[in-house]
Amino acid sequence: MPTIRPLALALGFSLITLLSAPDADAARKKKAAPKAPAVSAACTDFYDYANAGWLKANPVPQAGAVTALGQLSERALQQQRELLDASMKAPQGNVQKLLGDFWASGLDEASVEKDGSNPIAPLLSRIDAIKKAKDVPASIAALHQVGIPVGFNFGPDVDLKALDRHIGYFMQGGMGLPDPAFYTRTDADTQALMGRYRAYVKQILALTGTPADKLDADAASVLQIETALARSAQSVQGINNPFNNYVPIATKDLTRQYKNLRLADFLEAQGVKDDLVSMADPAMFKQLDSMIVSIKPEQWKAYLRWRVGDAMAPYLSKSFHDAEYQFRGRLLRGDALPPQRWQQVLDAINIAAGPMLGREYVARYLSSDTRRQAEAIADQVRDAQLAALERTGWGNGEVIAEAKSKLSAMKIEVGAPRRDLDYTVQPMGRGSFGGNMLIASTWRHREEMKRIGKGNADRRWDVLPQQPAVAYDIAQNRLIITAAVLQPPVLTAGSTPAAQYGAYGALVAHEITRAIDAKGSLVDAKGELRSWWTPAEKTSWTLLAGKVASQFGAYAYPGVPNVKVNGAQTAEENLADLAGIELAWQAFSKAQPAATEADKQAFFTAWAGLWAQQLSPNEAVQRASADIRAPGQWRTNGPLSNLPEFGAAFSCKAGQPMQRVDAEQLKIWR
Repeated sequence: MPTIRPLALALGFSLITLLSAPDADAARKKKAAPKAPAVSAACTDFYDYANAGWLKANPVPQAGAVTALGQLSERALQQQRELLDASMKAPQGNVQKLLGDFWASGLDEASVEKDGSNPIAPLLSRIDAIKKAKDVPASIAALHQVGIPVGFNFGPDVDLKALDRHIGYFMQGGMGLPDPAFYTRTDADTQALMGRYRAYVKQILALTGTPADKLDADAASVLQIETALARSAQSVQGINNPFNNYVPIATKDLTRQYKNLRLADFLEAQGVKDDLVSMADPAMFKQLDSMIVSIKPEQWKAYLRWRVGDAMAPYLSKSFHDAEYQFRGRLLRGDALPPQRWQQVLDAINIAAGPMLGREYVARYLSSDTRRQAEAIADQVRDAQLAALERTGWGNGEVIAEAKSKLSAMKIEVGAPRRDLDYTVQPMGRGSFGGNMLIASTWRHREEMKRIGKGNADRRWDVLPQQPAVAYDIAQNRLIITAAVLQPPVLTAGSTPAAQYGAYGALVAHEITRAIDAKGSLVDAKGELRSWWTPAEKTSWTLLAGKVASQFGAYAYPGVPNVKVNGAQTAEENLADLAGIELAWQAFSKAQPAATEADKQAFFTAWAGLWAQQLSPNEAVQRASADIRAPGQWRTNGPLSNLPEFGAAFSCKAGQPMQRVDAEQLKIWR
């Protein structure tokens, strides 16, 4: 549905008048009727008004989307590229030397081609040395050490009964397809996919040196092992539920329950010394334990060779790379074209050495002044949330006290994690991209394993500093603000305080409210899993969410005829947006009590600038059905239409599109 602009309204009224006039003479004899005052552009569609320049400069794309925040992400990628170029040419320190060599080796496609499969030759030799069933677990452990998970997945995650620690999670894995159901479905489409998959497995096995006369048998062994794992695995929906994955077991009991897998030896090989792990899917691991002896060593060797070749294919010569891209990129992901080479290499570096790159990114692009400014505004927004708890009388006394305790205890980390890593790494050269990938992924795995144990849960973030993000970490009760997000349109150096609070402050507030919303109420101020809302708060929140869903559900989805925003699907984000703009305004008003009308307008204009976007027709259709966030037009206009302060700043009258009448206005923290 096209956006209605004031000029279009005026032209429309003129046309109606001309068509309905009996004749010119009769019209002249009557006294001219008073004209209705025109509604200003800001009070009609503030999103369109505030983002007019951006929308004109960024036309609707033929495919995908162009967004203001997407442009921020692209800028962060370009900054990483510039940093790596500088590290390649004139490294400053050991970490930059490592990054520069890694980058150079990936960009040198001739050397990558010449290197062939040499980077994985030592791994394949280790696999070829398997003679008996007892040799298989040690090979599995060795591959996990270099960041290639085979048989299953193992990694650190929060202990759901003690959120201040991480434990090791043994989880299902070891399959080359993303959904275990693919292995057992019998419909024609799935069978066709499995045929393509078998062909891809054979390609990789051939590239790893499997003789032609063994390819069919070895591919069958791979499919046999993966199908057995899939049959005992949870569904994708089940594995995505964290509570389904939490099955704690004392490490001392592992050997007794899974004697063939030798999991105690596995933990020792990973450098893990802890008294507790989680066995997310005991049935699958029982199956895997029996398979160690029931599957022949030669079959295990085929499976392990395949897993190594598949995992490393994107970082090896063209024959490996192209085979992997044709199956995973084109067939599974639906990519039209592969990314440019620099993007592929940057992705690899972020996978294997992301924290290294993040360390240097922060040093290069985040100034101490910007960090201090970001910390100060975040603290002020938190203070606004604390004050709002008292002022609004939300919840009973005990609930308010718990909310205040949790907010006061919240850690706010800006730029990068507070705890740094050990950057001692085997030296890299420029002649082997695949070799460097293994060196870096071995380091990354080592540092990940250090997260396991008491007091280690805050060792790192689940997002890298070079990735733009403002996020609330519910397990650690901390607000994460990455270095990369602290640039336009979120935080612009030298801009007015009004713009900084309206964009960055509102995003911070959006996330701070997560600590005490419906999900946040499941973890208390001490970090214990406990629902601390009473039935009254739960009922009140449900009613408010329903009203927000109804309000947004009345909005037309831009670019998709006859479709409305899914109010229920987007309700959680819309609630956080409304709360965020309310709290950011309160923090701004307290920090800038003498703000001018221009300042107030700049605050709201900055909010609108966050959500500027142009969606292709296909992208709009996809988002309308699946996105948990409202489109940019309504992320801007929806919350603002509920704020009297916005109406006052732009002289909007009640009942105009951007200023709801009092009875329709929704509020959370005002």
